[in-house]
Amino acid sequence: MNLSFGVKLLIFAICFLFSIIVGIVAGLVLHKPLTPKGPAFLYGGGVFGGTLTLCLVVLSTLGIL
Repeated sequence: MNLSFGVKLLIFAICFLFSIIVGIVAGLVLHKPLTPKGPAFLYGGGVFGGTLTLCLVVLSTLGIL
């Protein structure tokens, strides 16, 4: 697929923001009220990285990026 650079950048921004939302939700689900916040941050960051990687791999495989 022959998309312009601006459209590819917009698709990347959508993937990035989607990954941030998924990471935040995963961190919130893991965190319990009386426990430290550090493990929840690390877990959310790992989920963010995994989600962004998965989104970019899928879009690259489809030929969009």
